Amino acid sequence: MPSRRTVLAATMGVTASLAIGGTAHADDTRLRSLISRMTLPEKVGQLFVMRVYGHSATAPDQADIDANLSEIGVRTAAELIAKYRVGGIIYFTWAHNTRDPHQIADLSNGIQKASLSQPRGLPVLVATDQEHGIVCRIGAPATLFPGAMAIGAGGSRDDARTLGRISGAELRAMGVNQDYSPDADVNVNPANPVIGVRSFGADPDAVAGLVAAEVKGYQSSQVAATAKHFPGHGDTAVDSHFGFPVITHSREVWEALDAVPFRAAVKAGIDSIMTAHIMVPALDDSGDPATLSHPILSGILRGELGYDGVVITDSLGMEGVRQKYGDDRVPVLALKAGVDQLLNPPSLDVAWNAVLKAVQGGELTEARLDESILRVLRLKAKLGLFKDAYVSQAGVSRTVGTRSHLAAADRIAERTTTLLVNEEGLLPLSRRTHGKVLVVGADPASPSGTTGPPTGVLAAALGELRFTATARSTGTDPSAATVSAAVAAAREADAVVVATYNVTAGSSQRTLVEQLVATGRPVVAVAVRNPYDVAQLPSVSAYLASYSWTDVELRAAARVIAGRVRPRGKLPVAVQRADDPTQVLYPVGHGLSY
Repeated sequence: MPSRRTVLAATMGVTASLAIGGTAHADDTRLRSLISRMTLPEKVGQLFVMRVYGHSATAPDQADIDANLSEIGVRTAAELIAKYRVGGIIYFTWAHNTRDPHQIADLSNGIQKASLSQPRGLPVLVATDQEHGIVCRIGAPATLFPGAMAIGAGGSRDDARTLGRISGAELRAMGVNQDYSPDADVNVNPANPVIGVRSFGADPDAVAGLVAAEVKGYQSSQVAATAKHFPGHGDTAVDSHFGFPVITHSREVWEALDAVPFRAAVKAGIDSIMTAHIMVPALDDSGDPATLSHPILSGILRGELGYDGVVITDSLGMEGVRQKYGDDRVPVLALKAGVDQLLNPPSLDVAWNAVLKAVQGGELTEARLDESILRVLRLKAKLGLFKDAYVSQAGVSRTVGTRSHLAAADRIAERTTTLLVNEEGLLPLSRRTHGKVLVVGADPASPSGTTGPPTGVLAAALGELRFTATARSTGTDPSAATVSAAVAAAREADAVVVATYNVTAGSSQRTLVEQLVATGRPVVAVAVRNPYDVAQLPSVSAYLASYSWTDVELRAAARVIAGRVRPRGKLPVAVQRADDPTQVLYPVGHGLSY
C-alpha cells in the first residue's frame, strides 16, 4: 500500500484547492474551480464507469490482458484510466476483480494511484453490485447477508440498517466506495425474471422503509448507496438484459406503488440512483427507455422528487437500452435526459468519442457536462476521497468477515426464514424419530463466494445439528432416471428435505417431489429462490422459503428445520394459486411458527 507521504504527494494538486468538509454542497466554488481546469477529454472521462479485467491494476494475468485488449483496447486498469480518464470502475467476479479481500484492497489502491498520478488526477469511484442474496460480487470470507426479499420477510428496519452498515464497512475497507444497492423495485409480478427476490417485497410502504434503512446503513459507513431501478422494474415479465420491458402502470398506480420507495430513498439522502432500461408510457409516451427519457429523469426524478444527487445508468450493454438507438447515440441521449454517470458501455471507445463529438459539434454543451461532473465530484468529496483515497491491509484484516459480522448475518437470517406449510406439526424434525435425512433437489450455480451447492450446504448444516444427512443433487430439471434414484434413496431415509428452484407447472421438479411424497416418507421442501414454488406443490407436508441459496440463508433454514430456532419470517409478497392466479393462496404477511 502507498505510504501516507505518497498519498499526500499524489493528491497535492487536488487537495491544495479542496478543503472539503461537512455537506456535499459545502464547497462547490472549489469544485467548480477544479472543473474549470479540466480538459474536455478529461471531463468526458469523468462521466464513465467502466469494467476492466484483472486482479491487479498494473499486472493482471495474461488472459485478462488479452480480454482488455479485445474489449477496451488497453492492457490494464492503469492504462484504461490513463487513456480515458474514467471517473469510475466497476468490479465483477467474472472480470476476475474479486479474488479475496486483501487482493481487492490492492486493486483499489492501484486504481486510485493510477488516477491520482495523472495530470489533474482525481480519485475514482470504485463500485460493485453487492446486493446480497443472489447478486453479490464479493464473496466469502467477506460477510454475506440474506438478500432483499429475505430481509423483507424479516421486516426489520434495524436489520436492514445493520446489513448496510456492516456491508458498507467491509466494502469501504476493500476500497469499494459506491454500492449499486439497495433494490427499490416493488415486485408485484411473480413472473418477473430479473428482479424477484432482489426486491424487498410487494408492499410499497414496507419496501420504502427497508430501502431507507439500508441506505442510511451504507452511507453511515461512507459508501454511496444506489437505489435502483428508477422509475421501477418490479412489474415486468421481460428481462431488460435481453429485451425491452414495458410497464403499463397508470400514472396513479406508479405514484402509489413504484414511486414510494424512491421517494423514501431521496428523503433518506441517497447518494445515487440507477435508471431502468424500461418504457413507461404513462410517464413518457415517446417510446424511449427511462434511461434516455428527459421527462422521467429531469422532469420527475429531478423536478418532482427533488433529487439532486448522482444519476447513473444501468449497464449500457443491456439490450433494453440498445434496441432503439445505436451505441454511439445512447450515451449522448442519456446525458441529455439528465444522467450523470454512464455505466459499462459495450464499447467505451465508441461511447466516449460519441460524447466528445457531441460537445464539439454543439449537441451537448460543456456546461451540461460540468453539471454532471460537479455532482460526481461532490460525491467523491462527501466520501472523503480527496482527503485519502487509499485503504490499508490492516483495515481489511480488522473489518472484513469478522466473527461479530458473521454472527450478525446469521442472527438476521434466522429472522427471515418463512414457514409456509406445516401439516400435522411435521416441523421441527426430531433427531429421535427422523435422524436419518436425505437432502435432494435443485443445485443452481452458487451465488458468488458461497460454498454451494445448496443440497450440500443444507446437508452439512443438518449434520452439524447432529442429524445423519446425505446430499444428492437432482438439479433443476431432473431426468426420470435421476428421479428414480432419488426415490430409491428416500426409502432408506427417515425424512427427506428437497430444495426447489423456480418450479413451474411442467417442471420435472414437480415429478420428483410428488414421487418422494408417494414413498410415505415425510417431505420438507425449501424454496431456495422464489417463494411462489409452494403453489405448484400442494402435496408437501412442510414448506419453507429461504429466498436464496446462499450459505447464510440455507444454514438458517436448517436451524429452523431442526428446531434450533423458530421460524419468524412473514411473506413479503403474495403467492397466487397455481390453478387460478387471480386467487391468493398465501397473502402478504403469511408465516407460521412453532
